[in-house]
Amino acid sequence: MKTTELRDLSIDDLTTKLDEIQMNGFRLRMAKATGQLSQTHEVRTNRRMIARIKTLITEKNQQVGGDA
Repeated sequence: MKTTELRDLSIDDLTTKLDEIQMNGFRLRMAKATGQLSQTHEVRTNRRMIARIKTLITEKNQQVGGDA
């Protein structure tokens, strides 16, 4: 999912998406640890997606809350 698509989502939707991606990240890390993950770059991609979503949540919270 692209960042422009994520910007259109609400904070609740972003939080739900974050939970899904974090669960997927856990599965990826476990697969990597047991040697079952052939495409190890997915772990890095997943971490970056989590960071993007957290950044967007923070930006949206600052817009709603003012200059906090």
